[in-house]
Amino acid sequence: MLNVLLWVLAAGALLGGADLLIGNRFGLGERFEEAFRLLGPTALSMAGILCLAPLVSRGLELTAAPLWRAVGLDGAMLGGVLAIDMGGFQMAAALGDSAEMARYAGILVAATLGCTVCFTVPLGLGIAGKDSTNDLLHGAALGLCVLPFALLFGGLLCGMRFLPLLVQTLPVIVLSLILVLGLRLFPRVLLAVLTVLAKLIRIAALVGLILGAVQFITEQTILRDLAPLGEAMSVVAGICIVMLGSLPVAELLRRALKKPFAWLGRRWGLDEDSLTALLIGFVSVTPALAMFPKMNGRGRV
Repeated sequence: MLNVLLWVLAAGALLGGADLLIGNRFGLGERFEEAFRLLGPTALSMAGILCLAPLVSRGLELTAAPLWRAVGLDGAMLGGVLAIDMGGFQMAAALGDSAEMARYAGILVAATLGCTVCFTVPLGLGIAGKDSTNDLLHGAALGLCVLPFALLFGGLLCGMRFLPLLVQTLPVIVLSLILVLGLRLFPRVLLAVLTVLAKLIRIAALVGLILGAVQFITEQTILRDLAPLGEAMSVVAGICIVMLGSLPVAELLRRALKKPFAWLGRRWGLDEDSLTALLIGFVSVTPALAMFPKMNGRGRV
């Protein structure tokens, strides 16, 4: 299945690039070109976080991990605050007291909670635009509200025992309850707090990018655990290369499913671009975020 998806994306890149060569006659070349225009915002949002990931891991190992273990929780769960491909898996393995919890936190938690906090929100703030900030944060909060159910179900499918799984997932459950109550009772306050946290993540990303750039240019070690900016940029470049194919594919999907999407949209309050983004989001969230300016408010949430 994965190979099929990759070939579909490759075909999208081929069609988009070919259309750009002949003057964007079919509107796919514009989406192909858009992927390159997103390289800058993506790098600003992600590269610095990638540079700082080893420092975050080291800091948690020295500070939060001992406290975590003192209350009977596995240190591996701390690794879930980073995205799985931004050091979350490695950090969970390093902090974990058991291989089973390291896999649970490093794969399931890091691919959901970590990806939302360290990837989707910072990237979304970078490429979706300021006008979409509240919708982006509202949607992220709603997703995190139901996250414990997904984690518990996933852990059970992996053969974990329910009670230990429930205990280790308690921090995520508490976070979700706070978000549920905040959205229900104090939505404006919650969105204001999330906005501040998102801005702090952006600041951290810029600090990491600055330190990484200085280290790259001077070829001097600024901080011992700072990841090389070149490696971080290779990850960012890989994302944008995938978007060369995914954005043209998203455009083709929107056109092919225009009539059924119009029918669904009238019933769900979503426009065609929102439904296309929802569909393509099963493959990658990045092109969905790139479509934010074209989507209505309900669709962005």
